[in-house]
Amino acid sequence: MTRIQLLLALVSASALTACAAIAPGPDLRGDVATDPGWGSSRSAYGQFLAGQAALQGGSNAQAATYFDEARQLDVDPGVLADRAFTAALLAGDVPRAAAIAPRGTDANEQVRRLGVLTRVVDLMASGKGRDAQTLLKTETLGFPHRPAAVLLAPWLAAAAGDNNGAVVRPELQGDRFVQYFGQLSQARLFERAKRYDEAETDYKALMAIENARALFVEDYGAFLERRKRQADAVALYDEALARDPDDQGLQKARARAAARGPAPAMPTEKQGAAHMLVACAASFASERQSQFGLAYLRLALRLDPKRDDAWLLVGDLLAQDDDQPGARDAYAKVATTSTRYVAAQSKLAWSYQTAGEKDKAVALAQQAAVSAPKDRDAQITYADLLRANERWADSAAALDPLIASQGDKPDWRLLYMRGIALERAGRWSDAERDLLTAVKLSPDEPDLLNYLGYSWIDRGVRLPEAIAMVQKAVDARPQSGAMLDSLGWGYYRQGDYKTAVAKLEQAVELEPGDPDVNGHLGDAYWRIGRRVEARYQWQRVLSLAPDAKQKAEAEAKLKDGLGPNGPAASTSVAKAG
Repeated sequence: MTRIQLLLALVSASALTACAAIAPGPDLRGDVATDPGWGSSRSAYGQFLAGQAALQGGSNAQAATYFDEARQLDVDPGVLADRAFTAALLAGDVPRAAAIAPRGTDANEQVRRLGVLTRVVDLMASGKGRDAQTLLKTETLGFPHRPAAVLLAPWLAAAAGDNNGAVVRPELQGDRFVQYFGQLSQARLFERAKRYDEAETDYKALMAIENARALFVEDYGAFLERRKRQADAVALYDEALARDPDDQGLQKARARAAARGPAPAMPTEKQGAAHMLVACAASFASERQSQFGLAYLRLALRLDPKRDDAWLLVGDLLAQDDDQPGARDAYAKVATTSTRYVAAQSKLAWSYQTAGEKDKAVALAQQAAVSAPKDRDAQITYADLLRANERWADSAAALDPLIASQGDKPDWRLLYMRGIALERAGRWSDAERDLLTAVKLSPDEPDLLNYLGYSWIDRGVRLPEAIAMVQKAVDARPQSGAMLDSLGWGYYRQGDYKTAVAKLEQAVELEPGDPDVNGHLGDAYWRIGRRVEARYQWQRVLSLAPDAKQKAEAEAKLKDGLGPNGPAASTSVAKAG
Protein backbone atom coordinates (compact mmCIF):
# COMPACT_ATOMS: atom_id res chain seq x y z
CA MET A 1 0.00 0.00 0.00
CA THR A 2 1.41 3.40 -0.98
CA ARG A 3 1.74 6.23 1.50
CA ILE A 4 -0.96 8.18 -0.36
CA GLN A 5 -3.31 5.20 0.07
CA LEU A 6 -2.40 5.01 3.75
CA LEU A 7 -3.07 8.71 4.15
CA LEU A 8 -6.43 8.45 2.41
CA ALA A 9 -7.38 5.57 4.69
CA LEU A 10 -6.24 7.46 7.76
CA VAL A 11 -8.12 10.66 7.06
CA SER A 12 -11.24 8.78 5.97
CA ALA A 13 -11.36 6.82 9.21
CA SER A 14 -10.63 9.57 11.71
CA ALA A 15 -12.19 12.83 12.79
CA LEU A 16 -9.82 15.19 11.02
CA THR A 17 -12.48 17.85 10.89
CA ALA A 18 -10.37 20.90 10.28
CA CYS A 19 -8.80 19.71 7.05
CA ALA A 20 -10.85 16.76 5.87
CA ALA A 21 -14.47 17.07 6.93
CA ILE A 22 -15.37 19.83 4.52
CA ALA A 23 -19.03 20.74 4.41
CA PRO A 24 -20.46 21.35 0.95
CA GLY A 25 -19.42 24.84 -0.09
CA PRO A 26 -19.34 26.96 -3.21
CA ASP A 27 -18.13 25.16 -6.29
CA LEU A 28 -14.80 26.67 -7.32
CA ARG A 29 -15.93 26.34 -10.89
CA GLY A 30 -19.30 27.99 -10.40
CA ASP A 31 -22.55 27.26 -12.16
CA VAL A 32 -22.48 26.59 -15.88
CA ALA A 33 -24.35 29.02 -18.05
CA THR A 34 -25.68 27.67 -21.33
CA ASP A 35 -25.88 29.50 -24.60
CA PRO A 36 -26.08 28.12 -28.15
CA GLY A 37 -22.93 28.75 -30.11
CA TRP A 38 -20.86 29.89 -27.13
CA GLY A 39 -17.64 28.64 -28.66
CA SER A 40 -17.88 30.86 -31.71
CA SER A 41 -18.59 34.15 -29.98
CA ARG A 42 -15.75 36.69 -29.72
CA SER A 43 -17.58 38.86 -27.21
CA ALA A 44 -16.36 38.97 -23.63
CA TYR A 45 -19.56 37.23 -22.59
CA GLY A 46 -19.11 34.53 -25.23
CA GLN A 47 -15.56 33.83 -24.09
CA PHE A 48 -16.75 33.77 -20.49
CA LEU A 49 -19.41 31.16 -21.36
CA ALA A 50 -16.83 29.12 -23.26
CA GLY A 51 -14.54 29.26 -20.25
CA GLN A 52 -17.35 28.22 -17.94
CA ALA A 53 -18.19 25.20 -20.07
CA ALA A 54 -14.55 24.19 -20.41
CA LEU A 55 -13.93 24.60 -16.68
CA GLN A 56 -16.98 22.57 -15.70
CA GLY A 57 -15.93 19.90 -18.20
CA GLY A 58 -12.50 19.57 -16.63
CA SER A 59 -10.58 21.31 -19.44
CA ASN A 60 -8.79 23.68 -17.10
CA ALA A 61 -6.06 24.88 -19.46
CA GLN A 62 -8.58 25.64 -22.21
CA ALA A 63 -10.79 27.43 -19.68
CA ALA A 64 -7.88 29.61 -18.60
CA THR A 65 -7.33 30.66 -22.23
CA TYR A 66 -11.00 31.60 -22.68
CA PHE A 67 -11.07 33.62 -19.47
CA ASP A 68 -7.89 35.48 -20.45
CA GLU A 69 -9.48 36.42 -23.76
CA ALA A 70 -12.63 37.59 -21.95
CA ARG A 71 -10.54 39.80 -19.67
CA GLN A 72 -8.84 41.37 -22.66
CA LEU A 73 -12.10 42.00 -24.51
CA ASP A 74 -14.06 43.79 -21.79
CA VAL A 75 -14.11 45.19 -18.27
CA ASP A 76 -13.20 42.52 -15.74
CA PRO A 77 -16.12 41.85 -13.39
CA GLY A 78 -15.38 40.11 -10.11
CA VAL A 79 -16.90 36.80 -11.18
CA LEU A 80 -14.63 36.68 -14.22
CA ALA A 81 -11.58 37.31 -12.07
CA ASP A 82 -12.63 34.45 -9.78
CA ARG A 83 -13.06 32.07 -12.71
CA ALA A 84 -9.82 33.11 -14.41
CA PHE A 85 -7.87 32.53 -11.20
CA THR A 86 -9.53 29.14 -10.61
CA ALA A 87 -8.88 27.96 -14.14
CA ALA A 88 -5.22 28.95 -14.06
CA LEU A 89 -4.64 27.27 -10.71
CA LEU A 90 -6.43 24.02 -11.60
CA ALA A 91 -4.51 23.93 -14.89
CA GLY A 92 -1.23 24.14 -12.97
CA ASP A 93 -0.20 27.65 -14.00
CA VAL A 94 0.50 28.75 -10.42
CA PRO A 95 2.52 31.91 -11.28
CA ARG A 96 -0.34 33.13 -13.48
CA ALA A 97 -2.89 32.25 -10.80
CA ALA A 98 -0.88 34.11 -8.17
CA ALA A 99 -0.66 37.20 -10.38
CA ILE A 100 -4.43 37.40 -10.96
CA ALA A 101 -5.60 36.04 -7.58
CA PRO A 102 -8.73 37.99 -6.55
CA ARG A 103 -8.06 40.46 -3.76
CA GLY A 104 -11.00 42.85 -3.86
CA THR A 105 -14.20 42.92 -1.87
CA ASP A 106 -16.18 41.66 -4.86
CA ALA A 107 -14.30 38.36 -4.87
CA ASN A 108 -15.85 35.20 -3.52
CA GLU A 109 -14.40 34.88 0.00
CA GLN A 110 -13.48 31.24 -0.39
CA VAL A 111 -11.73 31.96 -3.69
CA ARG A 112 -9.96 34.96 -2.13
CA ARG A 113 -8.60 32.78 0.68
CA LEU A 114 -7.31 30.25 -1.81
CA GLY A 115 -5.76 33.16 -3.71
CA VAL A 116 -3.82 34.19 -0.61
CA LEU A 117 -2.51 30.66 -0.17
CA THR A 118 -1.55 30.60 -3.86
CA ARG A 119 0.38 33.85 -3.54
CA VAL A 120 2.18 32.55 -0.42
CA VAL A 121 3.25 29.37 -2.20
CA ASP A 122 4.33 31.19 -5.35
CA LEU A 123 6.47 33.61 -3.32
CA MET A 124 8.15 30.70 -1.58
CA ALA A 125 8.70 28.90 -4.88
CA SER A 126 10.31 32.07 -6.25
CA GLY A 127 12.80 32.17 -3.39
CA LYS A 128 11.03 34.96 -1.50
CA GLY A 129 10.57 33.15 1.79
CA ARG A 130 10.49 36.28 3.92
CA ASP A 131 7.78 37.87 1.76
CA ALA A 132 5.79 34.63 1.86
CA GLN A 133 6.03 34.48 5.65
CA THR A 134 4.95 38.12 5.97
CA LEU A 135 1.93 37.61 3.70
CA LEU A 136 0.81 34.53 5.64
CA LYS A 137 1.08 36.43 8.93
CA THR A 138 -0.75 39.44 7.50
CA GLU A 139 -3.69 37.54 6.07
CA THR A 140 -5.92 35.35 8.24
CA LEU A 141 -6.62 32.10 6.41
CA GLY A 142 -9.77 30.57 7.82
CA PHE A 143 -11.82 27.54 6.84
CA PRO A 144 -10.94 25.39 4.98
CA HIS A 145 -7.31 26.52 4.59
CA ARG A 146 -6.34 26.99 8.23
CA PRO A 147 -4.63 23.58 8.59
CA ALA A 148 -2.50 24.23 5.50
CA ALA A 149 -1.52 27.66 6.79
CA VAL A 150 -0.52 26.20 10.16
CA LEU A 151 1.48 23.38 8.60
CA LEU A 152 3.26 25.70 6.16
CA ALA A 153 4.28 28.21 8.85
CA PRO A 154 7.48 26.48 10.10
CA TRP A 155 8.72 25.84 6.57
CA LEU A 156 8.13 29.46 5.65
CA ALA A 157 10.02 30.46 8.80
CA ALA A 158 12.92 28.25 7.74
CA ALA A 159 12.89 29.76 4.25
CA ALA A 160 12.87 33.25 5.81
CA GLY A 161 15.84 32.46 8.06
CA ASP A 162 13.70 32.49 11.20
CA ASN A 163 15.45 29.62 12.98
CA ASN A 164 13.41 29.86 16.17
CA GLY A 165 10.08 29.94 14.34
CA ALA A 166 11.12 27.00 12.21
CA VAL A 167 11.18 24.53 15.10
CA VAL A 168 7.89 25.54 16.69
CA ARG A 169 5.54 22.60 16.28
CA PRO A 170 2.38 23.46 14.28
CA GLU A 171 -0.75 22.93 16.34
CA LEU A 172 -4.48 23.27 15.78
CA GLN A 173 -6.72 22.35 18.66
CA GLY A 174 -8.49 19.05 18.22
CA ASP A 175 -6.94 18.32 14.83
CA ARG A 176 -5.01 15.04 14.76
CA PHE A 177 -4.04 15.61 11.14
CA VAL A 178 -2.13 18.76 12.05
CA GLN A 179 -0.77 17.01 15.14
CA TYR A 180 0.76 14.17 13.13
CA PHE A 181 2.13 16.18 10.22
CA GLY A 182 3.15 19.05 12.46
CA GLN A 183 5.28 16.62 14.45
CA LEU A 184 6.83 15.32 11.20
CA SER A 185 7.69 18.91 10.20
CA GLN A 186 9.25 19.57 13.59
CA ALA A 187 11.32 16.38 13.37
CA ARG A 188 12.65 17.35 9.95
CA LEU A 189 13.38 20.90 10.95
CA PHE A 190 15.11 19.80 14.17
CA GLU A 191 17.33 17.65 11.97
CA ARG A 192 18.08 20.62 9.72
CA ALA A 193 19.06 22.54 12.86
CA LYS A 194 21.35 19.61 13.86
CA ARG A 195 19.23 18.98 16.96
CA TYR A 196 19.26 15.24 16.28
CA ASP A 197 18.07 13.94 19.67
CA GLU A 198 15.00 16.15 19.56
CA ALA A 199 14.33 15.07 15.98
CA GLU A 200 14.46 11.41 16.97
CA THR A 201 12.13 12.02 19.89
CA ASP A 202 9.54 13.31 17.43
CA TYR A 203 10.05 10.37 15.07
CA LYS A 204 9.65 7.87 17.92
CA ALA A 205 6.46 9.61 18.96
CA LEU A 206 5.11 9.15 15.43
CA MET A 207 6.12 5.47 15.45
CA ALA A 208 4.03 5.02 18.61
CA ILE A 209 0.81 6.03 16.78
CA GLU A 210 -0.54 2.67 15.65
CA ASN A 211 -2.94 3.89 12.95
CA ALA A 212 -0.48 6.41 11.48
CA ARG A 213 3.02 4.98 11.90
CA ALA A 214 3.09 3.42 8.43
CA LEU A 215 2.87 6.92 6.95
CA PHE A 216 6.14 7.97 8.56
CA VAL A 217 8.33 4.82 8.51
CA GLU A 218 10.27 5.90 5.42
CA ASP A 219 10.84 9.37 6.89
CA TYR A 220 12.25 7.94 10.13
CA GLY A 221 14.27 5.35 8.22
CA ALA A 222 15.81 8.03 6.01
CA PHE A 223 16.76 9.98 9.15
CA LEU A 224 18.46 6.90 10.57
CA GLU A 225 20.32 6.34 7.30
CA ARG A 226 21.55 9.93 7.28
CA ARG A 227 22.81 9.36 10.84
CA LYS A 228 24.81 6.34 9.54
CA ARG A 229 22.58 3.95 11.51
CA GLN A 230 21.83 1.60 8.63
CA ALA A 231 21.28 -1.43 10.87
CA ASP A 232 18.57 0.40 12.79
CA ALA A 233 17.01 1.51 9.52
CA VAL A 234 16.98 -2.06 8.16
CA ALA A 235 15.29 -3.29 11.34
CA LEU A 236 12.67 -0.56 11.03
CA TYR A 237 12.01 -1.39 7.37
CA ASP A 238 11.83 -5.13 8.13
CA GLU A 239 9.20 -4.53 10.80
CA ALA A 240 7.12 -2.48 8.35
CA LEU A 241 7.57 -5.03 5.54
CA ALA A 242 6.30 -7.77 7.82
CA ARG A 243 2.99 -5.90 7.78
CA ASP A 244 3.05 -4.92 4.11
CA PRO A 245 5.50 -7.14 2.20
CA ASP A 246 4.53 -5.79 -1.23
CA ASP A 247 5.34 -2.13 -0.49
CA GLN A 248 7.75 -1.12 -3.24
CA GLY A 249 8.98 1.98 -1.44
CA LEU A 250 9.87 0.01 1.68
CA GLN A 251 11.57 -2.70 -0.36
CA LYS A 252 13.71 -0.13 -2.13
CA ALA A 253 14.56 1.63 1.14
CA ARG A 254 15.52 -1.62 2.83
CA ALA A 255 17.75 -2.68 -0.05
CA ARG A 256 19.46 0.72 -0.02
CA ALA A 257 20.06 0.65 3.73
CA ALA A 258 21.28 -2.96 3.68
CA ALA A 259 23.78 -2.09 0.94
CA ARG A 260 24.82 1.03 2.89
CA GLY A 261 24.03 3.10 -0.16
CA PRO A 262 23.69 6.88 -0.20
CA ALA A 263 20.97 7.99 2.21
CA PRO A 264 18.05 10.08 0.91
CA ALA A 265 18.83 13.78 1.03
CA MET A 266 17.31 15.90 3.77
CA PRO A 267 14.18 17.66 2.43
CA THR A 268 14.63 21.27 1.42
CA GLU A 269 12.28 23.95 2.74
CA LYS A 270 10.29 23.81 -0.49
CA GLN A 271 10.09 20.02 -0.42
CA GLY A 272 8.97 20.03 3.21
CA ALA A 273 6.23 22.55 2.48
CA ALA A 274 5.16 20.57 -0.59
CA HIS A 275 4.81 17.46 1.57
CA MET A 276 2.36 19.28 3.84
CA LEU A 277 0.29 20.44 0.86
CA VAL A 278 0.15 16.93 -0.62
CA ALA A 279 -1.06 15.61 2.74
CA CYS A 280 -3.86 18.20 2.82
CA ALA A 281 -4.70 17.47 -0.82
CA ALA A 282 -5.10 13.78 -0.01
CA SER A 283 -7.43 14.61 2.86
CA PHE A 284 -9.55 16.82 0.59
CA ALA A 285 -9.67 14.00 -1.97
CA SER A 286 -10.76 11.52 0.69
CA GLU A 287 -13.78 13.73 1.36
CA ARG A 288 -14.54 14.09 -2.36
CA GLN A 289 -13.51 17.74 -2.38
CA SER A 290 -11.66 17.10 -5.63
CA GLN A 291 -11.29 20.75 -6.70
CA PHE A 292 -9.56 21.75 -3.49
CA GLY A 293 -7.49 18.58 -3.71
CA LEU A 294 -6.37 19.40 -7.24
CA ALA A 295 -5.64 23.02 -6.32
CA TYR A 296 -3.42 21.95 -3.40
CA LEU A 297 -1.59 19.43 -5.56
CA ARG A 298 -0.85 22.13 -8.13
CA LEU A 299 0.57 24.28 -5.34
CA ALA A 300 2.68 21.39 -4.04
CA LEU A 301 4.08 20.74 -7.51
CA ARG A 302 4.99 24.42 -7.85
CA LEU A 303 7.29 23.87 -4.87
CA ASP A 304 8.47 20.37 -5.78
CA PRO A 305 7.72 19.51 -9.42
CA LYS A 306 9.25 16.03 -9.09
CA ARG A 307 6.86 14.69 -6.43
CA ASP A 308 5.67 11.48 -8.04
CA ASP A 309 2.90 10.85 -5.52
CA ALA A 310 1.46 14.27 -6.31
CA TRP A 311 1.49 13.62 -10.05
CA LEU A 312 -0.29 10.30 -9.52
CA LEU A 313 -3.01 11.94 -7.46
CA VAL A 314 -3.35 14.77 -10.00
CA GLY A 315 -3.89 12.13 -12.67
CA ASP A 316 -6.51 10.36 -10.57
CA LEU A 317 -8.46 13.56 -9.89
CA LEU A 318 -8.37 14.64 -13.53
CA ALA A 319 -9.45 11.17 -14.64
CA GLN A 320 -12.42 11.38 -12.24
CA ASP A 321 -13.28 14.68 -13.90
CA ASP A 322 -13.14 13.07 -17.37
CA ASP A 323 -10.07 15.09 -18.35
CA GLN A 324 -8.30 12.09 -19.85
CA PRO A 325 -5.61 14.06 -21.74
CA GLY A 326 -4.73 15.92 -18.55
CA ALA A 327 -4.70 12.70 -16.53
CA ARG A 328 -2.41 10.99 -19.03
CA ASP A 329 -0.06 13.96 -19.02
CA ALA A 330 0.12 13.76 -15.21
CA TYR A 331 0.78 10.01 -15.17
CA ALA A 332 3.50 10.47 -17.78
CA LYS A 333 5.32 12.87 -15.43
CA VAL A 334 6.24 10.03 -13.06
CA ALA A 335 9.93 9.20 -13.54
CA THR A 336 10.92 5.76 -14.83
CA THR A 337 13.21 5.36 -11.81
CA SER A 338 10.37 5.97 -9.35
CA THR A 339 8.80 3.21 -7.28
CA ARG A 340 5.50 4.68 -8.47
CA TYR A 341 6.33 4.32 -12.17
CA VAL A 342 4.55 0.98 -12.53
CA ALA A 343 1.42 2.38 -10.85
CA ALA A 344 1.49 5.36 -13.20
CA GLN A 345 1.86 3.15 -16.27
CA SER A 346 -0.98 0.94 -15.05
CA LYS A 347 -3.28 3.93 -14.66
CA LEU A 348 -2.17 5.22 -18.06
CA ALA A 349 -2.97 1.86 -19.63
CA TRP A 350 -6.44 1.72 -18.07
CA SER A 351 -7.06 5.26 -19.28
CA TYR A 352 -6.57 4.11 -22.86
CA GLN A 353 -8.64 0.96 -22.22
CA THR A 354 -11.55 3.08 -20.97
CA ALA A 355 -11.26 5.27 -24.06
CA GLY A 356 -11.52 2.22 -26.33
CA GLU A 357 -7.86 2.25 -27.41
CA LYS A 358 -7.43 -1.35 -26.32
CA ASP A 359 -4.31 -2.25 -28.29
CA LYS A 360 -2.45 0.72 -26.89
CA ALA A 361 -3.63 -0.12 -23.38
CA VAL A 362 -2.37 -3.69 -23.60
CA ALA A 363 0.92 -2.55 -25.15
CA LEU A 364 1.57 -0.11 -22.31
CA ALA A 365 0.76 -2.73 -19.68
CA GLN A 366 2.96 -5.27 -21.41
CA GLN A 367 5.84 -2.81 -21.57
CA ALA A 368 5.54 -2.12 -17.85
CA ALA A 369 5.39 -5.84 -17.05
CA VAL A 370 8.47 -6.58 -19.13
CA SER A 371 10.42 -3.68 -17.63
CA ALA A 372 9.56 -4.78 -14.08
CA PRO A 373 9.41 -8.59 -14.16
CA LYS A 374 9.44 -8.87 -10.36
CA ASP A 375 6.79 -6.26 -9.78
CA ARG A 376 3.57 -7.99 -8.75
CA ASP A 377 1.33 -5.04 -9.61
CA ALA A 378 2.78 -4.74 -13.12
CA GLN A 379 2.12 -8.40 -13.87
CA ILE A 380 -1.40 -8.29 -12.44
CA THR A 381 -2.29 -5.16 -14.41
CA TYR A 382 -1.09 -6.78 -17.64
CA ALA A 383 -3.07 -9.96 -16.92
CA ASP A 384 -6.14 -7.94 -15.97
CA LEU A 385 -6.08 -5.89 -19.17
CA LEU A 386 -5.77 -9.08 -21.22
CA ARG A 387 -8.78 -10.41 -19.31
CA ALA A 388 -10.72 -7.19 -19.95
CA ASN A 389 -10.11 -7.73 -23.67
CA GLU A 390 -11.21 -11.38 -23.44
CA ARG A 391 -7.74 -12.69 -24.22
CA TRP A 392 -8.29 -15.41 -21.67
CA ALA A 393 -5.44 -17.76 -22.55
CA ASP A 394 -2.95 -14.88 -22.68
CA SER A 395 -4.20 -13.60 -19.32
CA ALA A 396 -3.68 -16.99 -17.70
CA ALA A 397 -0.21 -17.28 -19.22
CA ALA A 398 0.73 -13.84 -17.91
CA LEU A 399 -0.05 -15.01 -14.37
CA ASP A 400 1.92 -18.27 -14.63
CA PRO A 401 5.38 -16.90 -13.66
CA LEU A 402 3.97 -14.80 -10.81
CA ILE A 403 2.12 -17.76 -9.30
CA ALA A 404 5.10 -20.09 -9.80
CA SER A 405 7.38 -17.64 -7.97
CA GLN A 406 5.23 -17.94 -4.84
CA GLY A 407 5.98 -21.61 -4.21
CA ASP A 408 3.58 -24.00 -2.47
CA LYS A 409 1.26 -21.34 -1.06
CA PRO A 410 0.50 -18.79 -3.75
CA ASP A 411 -1.90 -15.93 -3.19
CA TRP A 412 -5.43 -17.33 -3.55
CA ARG A 413 -6.47 -14.18 -5.42
CA LEU A 414 -3.99 -14.92 -8.20
CA LEU A 415 -5.25 -18.49 -8.46
CA TYR A 416 -8.81 -17.14 -8.61
CA MET A 417 -7.85 -14.73 -11.42
CA ARG A 418 -6.12 -17.46 -13.38
CA GLY A 419 -8.94 -19.91 -12.72
CA ILE A 420 -11.45 -17.49 -14.25
CA ALA A 421 -9.22 -16.94 -17.28
CA LEU A 422 -8.68 -20.68 -17.78
CA GLU A 423 -12.40 -21.42 -17.43
CA ARG A 424 -13.27 -18.78 -20.02
CA ALA A 425 -10.52 -20.14 -22.29
CA GLY A 426 -12.22 -23.55 -22.25
CA ARG A 427 -9.61 -25.26 -20.06
CA TRP A 428 -11.96 -26.38 -17.32
CA SER A 429 -9.81 -29.08 -15.70
CA ASP A 430 -6.96 -26.59 -15.22
CA ALA A 431 -9.37 -23.91 -14.02
CA GLU A 432 -10.97 -26.30 -11.53
CA ARG A 433 -7.58 -27.19 -10.09
CA ASP A 434 -6.75 -23.50 -9.50
CA LEU A 435 -10.14 -22.76 -7.99
CA LEU A 436 -10.02 -25.77 -5.65
CA THR A 437 -6.55 -24.77 -4.46
CA ALA A 438 -7.76 -21.22 -3.92
CA VAL A 439 -10.71 -22.46 -1.83
CA LYS A 440 -8.36 -24.51 0.34
CA LEU A 441 -6.25 -21.41 0.93
CA SER A 442 -9.23 -19.12 1.57
CA PRO A 443 -12.27 -21.29 2.42
CA ASP A 444 -14.57 -18.43 3.44
CA GLU A 445 -14.21 -16.05 0.47
CA PRO A 446 -17.75 -15.52 -0.92
CA ASP A 447 -16.81 -14.58 -4.49
CA LEU A 448 -14.54 -17.58 -4.81
CA LEU A 449 -17.11 -19.97 -3.32
CA ASN A 450 -19.78 -18.61 -5.66
CA TYR A 451 -17.62 -18.88 -8.76
CA LEU A 452 -16.52 -22.47 -8.20
CA GLY A 453 -19.96 -23.51 -6.97
CA TYR A 454 -21.73 -21.99 -9.97
CA SER A 455 -19.20 -23.54 -12.36
CA TRP A 456 -20.08 -26.99 -11.00
CA ILE A 457 -23.80 -26.22 -11.01
CA ASP A 458 -23.73 -25.06 -14.61
CA ARG A 459 -21.97 -28.29 -15.59
CA GLY A 460 -24.41 -30.40 -13.60
CA VAL A 461 -21.69 -31.96 -11.43
CA ARG A 462 -21.11 -32.21 -7.67
CA LEU A 463 -24.46 -30.51 -7.14
CA PRO A 464 -24.94 -31.06 -3.36
CA GLU A 465 -21.39 -29.81 -2.68
CA ALA A 466 -21.83 -26.89 -5.08
CA ILE A 467 -25.15 -25.81 -3.54
CA ALA A 468 -23.65 -25.96 -0.04
CA MET A 469 -20.73 -23.87 -1.25
CA VAL A 470 -22.98 -21.23 -2.82
CA GLN A 471 -25.23 -21.22 0.24
CA LYS A 472 -22.18 -20.34 2.34
CA ALA A 473 -21.48 -17.44 -0.03
CA VAL A 474 -25.10 -16.25 0.21
CA ASP A 475 -24.99 -16.44 4.01
CA ALA A 476 -22.00 -14.10 3.90
CA ARG A 477 -23.63 -11.75 1.37
CA PRO A 478 -27.40 -12.13 1.55
CA GLN A 479 -27.96 -9.01 -0.59
CA SER A 480 -25.99 -10.35 -3.54
CA GLY A 481 -28.35 -10.97 -6.43
CA ALA A 482 -25.65 -12.81 -8.38
CA MET A 483 -25.08 -15.28 -5.54
CA LEU A 484 -28.80 -15.85 -5.01
CA ASP A 485 -29.04 -16.49 -8.75
CA SER A 486 -26.33 -19.14 -8.43
CA LEU A 487 -28.19 -20.76 -5.54
CA GLY A 488 -31.50 -20.72 -7.38
CA TRP A 489 -29.86 -22.22 -10.45
CA GLY A 490 -28.39 -24.96 -8.29
CA TYR A 491 -31.83 -25.97 -7.07
CA TYR A 492 -33.06 -25.80 -10.66
CA ARG A 493 -30.32 -28.21 -11.75
CA GLN A 494 -31.37 -30.58 -8.95
CA GLY A 495 -34.95 -30.46 -10.19
CA ASP A 496 -36.28 -28.61 -7.13
CA TYR A 497 -38.06 -26.01 -9.25
CA LYS A 498 -40.25 -24.51 -6.51
CA THR A 499 -37.24 -23.67 -4.35
CA ALA A 500 -35.46 -22.44 -7.47
CA VAL A 501 -38.33 -20.01 -8.19
CA ALA A 502 -38.24 -18.65 -4.63
CA LYS A 503 -34.49 -18.00 -4.77
CA LEU A 504 -34.53 -16.64 -8.31
CA GLU A 505 -37.37 -14.23 -7.53
CA GLN A 506 -35.22 -12.81 -4.72
CA ALA A 507 -32.30 -12.58 -7.15
CA VAL A 508 -34.38 -10.64 -9.71
CA GLU A 509 -35.49 -8.19 -7.02
CA LEU A 510 -31.81 -7.45 -6.30
CA GLU A 511 -30.62 -7.58 -9.93
CA PRO A 512 -33.62 -6.53 -12.05
CA GLY A 513 -31.47 -5.48 -14.99
CA ASP A 514 -29.42 -8.68 -15.36
CA PRO A 515 -30.36 -10.73 -18.46
CA ASP A 516 -29.01 -13.98 -16.97
CA VAL A 517 -31.01 -13.73 -13.76
CA ASN A 518 -34.22 -12.88 -15.61
CA GLY A 519 -33.64 -15.75 -18.02
CA HIS A 520 -33.07 -18.22 -15.21
CA LEU A 521 -36.30 -17.16 -13.50
CA GLY A 522 -38.17 -17.62 -16.79
CA ASP A 523 -36.82 -21.16 -17.08
CA ALA A 524 -37.88 -21.96 -13.51
CA TYR A 525 -41.39 -20.53 -14.09
CA TRP A 526 -41.75 -22.72 -17.17
CA ARG A 527 -40.85 -25.85 -15.22
CA ILE A 528 -43.60 -25.29 -12.63
CA GLY A 529 -46.20 -24.50 -15.29
CA ARG A 530 -46.26 -20.70 -15.06
CA ARG A 531 -45.85 -20.35 -18.82
CA VAL A 532 -47.12 -16.76 -19.23
CA GLU A 533 -44.71 -15.48 -16.58
CA ALA A 534 -41.90 -17.50 -18.14
CA ARG A 535 -42.44 -15.86 -21.51
CA TYR A 536 -42.59 -12.45 -19.82
CA GLN A 537 -39.16 -13.06 -18.27
CA TRP A 538 -37.65 -14.21 -21.57
CA GLN A 539 -39.15 -11.21 -23.32
CA ARG A 540 -37.62 -9.03 -20.62
CA VAL A 541 -34.20 -10.51 -21.38
CA LEU A 542 -34.47 -9.06 -24.89
CA SER A 543 -35.07 -5.58 -23.41
CA LEU A 544 -31.93 -5.66 -21.25
CA ALA A 545 -29.20 -5.36 -23.91
CA PRO A 546 -28.35 -9.08 -23.97
CA ASP A 547 -25.26 -10.39 -25.72
CA ALA A 548 -25.67 -12.45 -28.88
CA LYS A 549 -25.85 -15.78 -27.03
CA GLN A 550 -28.39 -14.54 -24.48
CA LYS A 551 -30.50 -13.03 -27.23
CA ALA A 552 -30.52 -16.19 -29.36
CA GLU A 553 -31.46 -18.39 -26.41
CA ALA A 554 -34.27 -16.08 -25.28
CA GLU A 555 -35.69 -15.90 -28.80
CA ALA A 556 -35.58 -19.70 -29.12
CA LYS A 557 -37.41 -20.14 -25.80
CA LEU A 558 -40.06 -17.61 -26.79
CA LYS A 559 -40.63 -19.55 -29.98
CA ASP A 560 -40.59 -23.13 -28.68
CA GLY A 561 -40.53 -23.00 -24.88
CA LEU A 562 -38.41 -25.57 -23.06
CA GLY A 563 -38.25 -29.22 -23.93
CA PRO A 564 -40.11 -31.68 -21.70
CA ASN A 565 -36.98 -33.36 -20.39
CA GLY A 566 -34.01 -32.11 -18.40
CA PRO A 567 -32.92 -28.63 -17.40
CA ALA A 568 -32.66 -25.69 -19.72
CA ALA A 569 -29.44 -24.97 -21.53
CA SER A 570 -26.97 -22.71 -19.76
CA THR A 571 -27.40 -19.04 -20.50
CA SER A 572 -24.55 -17.55 -18.53
CA VAL A 573 -21.05 -17.78 -17.22
CA ALA A 574 -20.08 -17.81 -13.59
CA LYS A 575 -20.11 -14.43 -11.86
CA ALA A 576 -18.82 -13.00 -8.62
CA GLY A 577 -21.33 -11.49 -6.22
